[in-house]
Amino acid sequence: MKRSDIHPMPEYYDRYIMLVDDVDLAAAFQESLQQIAMIDQDRLASLEDRTYAPGKWTVKGILLHVNDIERIHCYRTLMYARREPTTPASFDSDLLALNSKAESRTIAGLVAELKAIRLATIAMFSGFDAETMANTGFSWKY
Repeated sequence: MKRSDIHPMPEYYDRYIMLVDDVDLAAAFQESLQQIAMIDQDRLASLEDRTYAPGKWTVKGILLHVNDIERIHCYRTLMYARREPTTPASFDSDLLALNSKAESRTIAGLVAELKAIRLATIAMFSGFDAETMANTGFSWKY
């Protein structure tokens, strides 16, 4: 499946979907693994507890957020794939970040976790056929 295969384009999520190239999902996943492998962990570690402005997330907080959100979206994807009619609950990104304890984590650990999550995501999607990939559902109110 490619971005251009998504019909109708889901409201709200279109702002994220339109940021990616119109390439096959499997190819995009493989590219993402290469990008994860190329992360300059030493550079991130030198910035790990800094923020770009007061009250904003640290580099570690951002990485942990990416990990959390991929997990949440995988759960939602599984619900749609299995045609579960329940609408998954919304979540508060700021509350997740506040309670994440990102400061106690390491950049290396967060990057390793990201890779593991991405591999699990790829494994899940590789089990979906074209019919499953066309399933839809509601997320929060969209």
